[in-house]
Amino acid sequence: MNRKFALGVDIGGSHITVGLIDLANRSYVANTQVRKRVNSHASAEEIISIWAEAINEADPQKVYNIGIAMPGPFDYENGVSLIKGFNKYESLYKLSMRELLSKKLKISEDRIRFRNDAEAFLEGEVFCGAAKGYGNAIGITLGTGMGSAISKDGITVDAEMSVTQYKGEMIEEYVSTRGLVRNYYNLTGERLENVKAIADRVSTDKNAVQAFKVFADDLSWILFEFIQQESPEVLVIGGNIVNCWSLFMDKVMHNLSNSLVKVPLIQKSTLGEASALIGGACCFKANVSVFSN
Repeated sequence: MNRKFALGVDIGGSHITVGLIDLANRSYVANTQVRKRVNSHASAEEIISIWAEAINEADPQKVYNIGIAMPGPFDYENGVSLIKGFNKYESLYKLSMRELLSKKLKISEDRIRFRNDAEAFLEGEVFCGAAKGYGNAIGITLGTGMGSAISKDGITVDAEMSVTQYKGEMIEEYVSTRGLVRNYYNLTGERLENVKAIADRVSTDKNAVQAFKVFADDLSWILFEFIQQESPEVLVIGGNIVNCWSLFMDKVMHNLSNSLVKVPLIQKSTLGEASALIGGACCFKANVSVFSN
């Protein structure tokens, strides 16, 4: 087995993405990505079959270890799904993903490892992205939900900031796609499908502009809390909503500058979707004794 490389896998609510990561050279191997749609409401057999199909397509010779970035709740050490009540992957509840995948792929269970998806995102950015070279970093992902992670001295863990109470709800209900959609609905009575639909109206609709301003204030609140708690050197922000960076970050920076004595370096993800793939593969980085800079 070539321990210099590992497969990184990112499991989303509607997709699986697989890519080959060169751990020795800290890089994503170009043109190795496989992406497939997944019906998260399907049976466990169908879901595992699609996952295995994508992994087999990326690694037909079955020579690489597999590190999987997986949303929670999940027993990452044992590879058991605890997802229930989130309108996705309900059929996997209490099943061992490690055991099912190893049987489907016909490889040993010790070649499959799991980690939290937000944790994998930040690990990727620390390993070879926007936070490379920093010993104290935090990360936030903004998408369907909100993810968060902390990386200190080479150890990256889930920060679980999404459950922080804010205005009687979890902050994730405000700092996410559904938060932005709700902002616009509260202003107009119209429920748009996603963030892009709101962003497309910014040039002609003052309510779309205001929806992003409210989002920026809510995001500023949780970033202030997170920064105060961890005193990081750098904060990296990723997820699909960063595609609208210019529509909310100026206000976020203004808010933080007025509320913090020292604002850390704030960076947009430089790796995009590859960050979670790289962070997943990093489950096996200890297998590589020497890394290049």
